[in-house]
Amino acid sequence: MSKFWTIVSHTYFSRVKSKSFIITTAITLAIIIGLANLPSIIDMFSGDEDSSEQVLVIDDSERYSAYLAEDGLSQGTGVAYEFFEGTEEEAKDAVVNEEYDGLLVITTDENNLPEGEYYANRITESGEQIQIEQTLQQLKVIVGTQEAGIDQQTLDTIYAPVTLQTEQLDDSARTAEEMNQSRGLVYVMLFVLYMTVLVYGQMIATDVATEKSSRVMELLISSAPPITHMFAKIVGIAFLGLTQVIVLLGGGYFAIQANQGTMAGEFFEVMGLTNNDPVIYIYAVVFFLLGYFLYATLAAMLGSLVSRIEDVNQLVMPMVMLIVIAFILAVTGLSMPESTMITVTSYIPFFAPMIMFLRIGMLNIPIWEIGLSIGILVLTIVLFAALAARVYKGGVLMYGKSGSLKDLKRAINLSKKE
Repeated sequence: MSKFWTIVSHTYFSRVKSKSFIITTAITLAIIIGLANLPSIIDMFSGDEDSSEQVLVIDDSERYSAYLAEDGLSQGTGVAYEFFEGTEEEAKDAVVNEEYDGLLVITTDENNLPEGEYYANRITESGEQIQIEQTLQQLKVIVGTQEAGIDQQTLDTIYAPVTLQTEQLDDSARTAEEMNQSRGLVYVMLFVLYMTVLVYGQMIATDVATEKSSRVMELLISSAPPITHMFAKIVGIAFLGLTQVIVLLGGGYFAIQANQGTMAGEFFEVMGLTNNDPVIYIYAVVFFLLGYFLYATLAAMLGSLVSRIEDVNQLVMPMVMLIVIAFILAVTGLSMPESTMITVTSYIPFFAPMIMFLRIGMLNIPIWEIGLSIGILVLTIVLFAALAARVYKGGVLMYGKSGSLKDLKRAINLSKKE
């Protein structure tokens, strides 16, 4: 057992002290903190200037001034209107000289309704034009209804949202609110597991291939059994991944909390990371660990078959494709968690860590289904570990050209001779 923890310690500390790990973690953490503080950064560069677009308005009819006043239709649109008493040419000159952002000339059509012409130095920002168009549309509705004799109160009643009351007959089904609360955690779990398997699975396979290519493996297997070495490497890389995840998620959490007044509450509420059942967090940890050990065992087995680092990518490609398919299925399942495809794939071991957790988060499913999925997953990991141990035991002794799954048989035959 002491040899096992010695290898775990060596694997962990050799990686956690490496420049690549430190630089990658620091850059990723800086990006996360930057995104969390994005509103503050934007405000810092924008300064104290008024962000509203300053638009001159010429209204010869003088019918629309009251509606476009500061407390009228312009409120909250990001466009500040200023009525101009001079000529149209003088107003255009003011826009050309960049004293104002644009000029809106409001006229009346043959139906006695407002229409407009907008002038600006550069007609490139659609947001400003959309706001002005919406304002004119509202103005047209108001004037049109007044011309037709419809009072504002009646109009507000007509445009008020319709009331729709819903009642769920199946007491075991999750409500939309409960599903929204779980969706954010499901997103996080899917993404973290996806990235962990891709990054650390590849790392395990590369580590084994590196040790073989440098002949270090021959020294290692003489001091500890290959099976001990394989599982120690898997656990060591697991601790490394846990360290990085804690640093990144912890840094992101505190960065968001630091912006409590601007985005923290809204972020956690939108992502559904509040008011979740504590049990779902337990399932998140369980399925994350099971998913990691399944793919990590596979990665160690594949890595033991190659003698050159260049061959690692080719041999682990099937594993990468499996996790990519699982991720695509899970993302698709977020919008249809009750589909037959999602139900069936939640029992397939390579997909279960993501798909079954998705179903747990989005649906109320019987406990026996969860237990069955976990049981199948655990059994698969045990069988895979037994196979991987034999392949690893023979694979670490294989040198020369490799990179094909056909080498599995050769590795197993070598392990029998030991």
